[in-house]
Amino acid sequence: MRTLLLSCACLLLAAFSTVAQAEDAKLKALIVDGQNNHGVWPKTTQMMKQYLEESGKFTVDVASTESNSTAGFAPKFADYDVVISNYNGQRWPAETDQAFVEYVKQGGGFVVVHAANNAFGDWDEYNRIIGLGGWGGRNAKSGPYVYFDKEEKLVRDTQPGNGGHHGSQHPFQVVIRDGDHPITEGMPKSWMHTQDELYDQLRGPAENMTVLATAYADPATGGSGRHEPMIMTIDYGKGRVFHTPMGHGDYSMECVGYITTFLRGTEWAATGNVTQPIPDDFPKPHELSKRPYEEKK
Repeated sequence: MRTLLLSCACLLLAAFSTVAQAEDAKLKALIVDGQNNHGVWPKTTQMMKQYLEESGKFTVDVASTESNSTAGFAPKFADYDVVISNYNGQRWPAETDQAFVEYVKQGGGFVVVHAANNAFGDWDEYNRIIGLGGWGGRNAKSGPYVYFDKEEKLVRDTQPGNGGHHGSQHPFQVVIRDGDHPITEGMPKSWMHTQDELYDQLRGPAENMTVLATAYADPATGGSGRHEPMIMTIDYGKGRVFHTPMGHGDYSMECVGYITTFLRGTEWAATGNVTQPIPDDFPKPHELSKRPYEEKK
């Protein structure tokens, strides 16, 4: 009997050890939030957290500022493979700013989602990290507008004007501009994204930035009449940055195209590689595809 108990104990320990090793092998992700001009942010943070965990590739923590203060906000960025920003609010403490810049510069991954590119308009290093931003006082001094013109050429436009604009929300088609990048490899040349804000007139340093996909901001919906960046990567020091202006609402994040792009972009920011496949229900050039979100208890 004693031998049997010892054998069972050993098996349990081995099982727990295997589980622990599997968890240790996962990429460590941190979502930062706490302030945002989009009231849905608590839900969209949980959506992104659940998507990452369900992929089987990530463990996820969340670090939140107070709703009206950033005092004491000091995440240990260096403990993570990738940091995802769902934040747009007050400036972080100076020590936290410095730790964040050093984290990315030394090889940390960073993911910019929607309104996170509105944040910190007066922080030069943040603007270099994200490539392009909107609102927050951004103007011609922040850097050029970047878009594709009617001849399908990438334009860096230095004309005067404020950064950040969008028309009315609507579904729109995303056009892949670089299908050889690990994030976009295997995606259809174009695919439909569900209802969202289509950011246009973004501007910034745009240094070491690659535009992987664009969307046409149709004047009929209040847009710029240009193909605007929708999926971007930026090299900053040794760090990799994935930037998507998509993701305004919870309904926007139910798009299979958004989910897939977010997961692949986050993995790439963390590792430089992508192992997650394009799913069978990925949207088609003229056909939407959504996965209704159900919060896991």
